[in-house]
Amino acid sequence: MEWKKLLSDKRHGRTGGRRKGDLRTEFQRDYHRIIGSASFRRLQDKTQVFPLDRRDFVRTRLTHSLETASFARSLAQTAFTLIESTGADPTVNSTVRESAADILECAGLIHDIGNPPFGHFGEDVIRNWFAVNLPDITFEGHRAEELLTPQMRADLLRFEGNAQALRLLTKLHYLVDENGFHLTYALLDTIIKYPVSSDKADGSKGLLYKKAGYYTAEEDIFLDIKRTTGSTGCRSPLTFLLEAADDIAYTTADNEDGVKCGLITYEQLRRELRSDRYRPSPANPEYEELLEKLDIYYERACEMHSHPGLNTVQNWIIAVQGRLIDSVTHAFADNYAAIMEGTFDRPLTEVCSAAPVIKALYDIECRYIFASREIITPEAQTSEILNFLLDKFVFAALRHGTDKCTIADKKLYAMISESHREIYRIYSEGKDTSWQLYLRLLLVTDFICGMTDGYARELYHAIRG
Repeated sequence: MEWKKLLSDKRHGRTGGRRKGDLRTEFQRDYHRIIGSASFRRLQDKTQVFPLDRRDFVRTRLTHSLETASFARSLAQTAFTLIESTGADPTVNSTVRESAADILECAGLIHDIGNPPFGHFGEDVIRNWFAVNLPDITFEGHRAEELLTPQMRADLLRFEGNAQALRLLTKLHYLVDENGFHLTYALLDTIIKYPVSSDKADGSKGLLYKKAGYYTAEEDIFLDIKRTTGSTGCRSPLTFLLEAADDIAYTTADNEDGVKCGLITYEQLRRELRSDRYRPSPANPEYEELLEKLDIYYERACEMHSHPGLNTVQNWIIAVQGRLIDSVTHAFADNYAAIMEGTFDRPLTEVCSAAPVIKALYDIECRYIFASREIITPEAQTSEILNFLLDKFVFAALRHGTDKCTIADKKLYAMISESHREIYRIYSEGKDTSWQLYLRLLLVTDFICGMTDGYARELYHAIRG
């Protein structure tokens, strides 16, 4: 791969051209398109970890995305400065560095934009709904499982927020036309974490095969992006930095939010980090340095705060983030040749020198936060909401325009976003029965994924009366 092609400013679909006097780069224009969009604003009412939570200090998808964007930009600037200074790649210069930083900042903002309401649990509910119901669905007298291709079925059974993000960005954001945001190919390539179709996804084959990267409906777009950027069969090198920024953001922030919410205390966190379960043997210098800082910050906080635990964790998390950024930067530089060749196949946070720190923090949050009653109880409520909405809207969409369509079906269909219905009309025109069925099912998942947590709950209560 080469940066001349990877940093392609080609845009998906038509654009209106650049206004005279507009001095922004194409990637800076991407940034303004994103932050001005309704899809981005909706992230403020989508779950990061705590479903249906109204506390103002808990992270939402929006604040998580802003943090990821900040880390991603920092990683780009430090990593490419290091590569440029060592002469590892003569093609890397200040233009490449600043372009990469702009692209990664944008990618951080939109990396979760395709996620449904209620976090990753929402993805699980959608997958499970199709696993249970797809065998019984019929359309125009045929069983859905007979009409849909294996890849179409896999798109539903392995529903994935990453693939949904590509669909949203290239089609569903109907502002000017049916081509979505008209973002640059360099940016779209960066958010494709897994460059495989849903039916080829298989985590046992390695990182690139872990999940679906695109749906059947966007296969032509996906292939054009990869051809244009020269990353066919590979991840964009920038994707590794985006993934690392995401890992740093959520593992550190989720632990901080857990302490704020009382799900884990400073004392518990300290005890866990010092236990044989997590403490590396032989000793890891960066791990030991951060443990020492945790104690130093606590002694300092005791002099200033009556409840020093939270203040200690908040300050310590900032130190951890800085250490992880430095460690990931060097991991990117150390593995640069393999990354550019497309042969590198591990997250940077697993191979960096500070890997034991991020591994420990992730496992601790899984045990103390994700498994807590405060998370599990609202997840049960959100499962009821999403299953109910899928029950109602999928069958209303399937019956729409047929002699089986009831007045209730017509009213439900009319509730679906007008822009989503228009996208369905455009892309289903002239298609055969299997595509008609497939796109009707995607119409409903598009509608539900576009909902905020609050809107999904309100719509659930409104329909139930």
